[in-house]
Amino acid sequence: MGKLFIVPTPIGNLEDMTYRAIRVLKEVDLILAEDTRVSSKLLRHYEIENKLVSHHQHNEHKTTTRIVDEIKSGLTYALISDAGTPAISDPGFLLSRACVEAGIEVDCLPGATAFVPAIVNSGFPCEKFQYIGFMPHKKGRQTIAKQIAEEVKTTVLYESPHRVIKTMKLFSEFLDEKRMISVSREISKKFEETVRGTATELMIHFENKAPKGEFVVVVEGKNNQPSVQED
Repeated sequence: MGKLFIVPTPIGNLEDMTYRAIRVLKEVDLILAEDTRVSSKLLRHYEIENKLVSHHQHNEHKTTTRIVDEIKSGLTYALISDAGTPAISDPGFLLSRACVEAGIEVDCLPGATAFVPAIVNSGFPCEKFQYIGFMPHKKGRQTIAKQIAEEVKTTVLYESPHRVIKTMKLFSEFLDEKRMISVSREISKKFEETVRGTATELMIHFENKAPKGEFVVVVEGKNNQPSVQED
């Protein structure tokens, strides 16, 4: 029986790659990559000469069974995404679940995940939080906004630069006007930036400064503590 390694890769700064991740990628029989063109650059940087095979959201339903059979035959595979930890809003969940169900050992290495530094940088409570991935493009956006408006825990989500303003406008309609939001972009990259404010303030900010890069949006939880009434 082989083994599946889930290997996080840097979300920006290549120095965020761990020694263990490099060693594993050199030692496995094969590396499954979301986009081989992107991952080949990373592998060349670290002088990793292992074979790359595509495994992404468009083919994972067709290839998962074959990969599981190959690992069961004794091969050891590593799964990587373009950036960050596989299966966190990236392909990987289906293969990981299939391996677990087949009795194959799955070892996820610790490493880069964009929402962790974003929620810590926000200054909002992070002992309990909800992560909802990407907001829907169309249907369901208002439903999620209403749910976030009533959520007492910090909420973390990903958003593209094309929809950041639209999302801030939506939040300004449903969230309390004093509710704070922290938006981090290009985490660990050269132009990394975190901007904090209300939904309306952030909407105006990005209307004046065109949003670029990948965004992590952190929404302060609703303050549901009852007010103290004096006698």
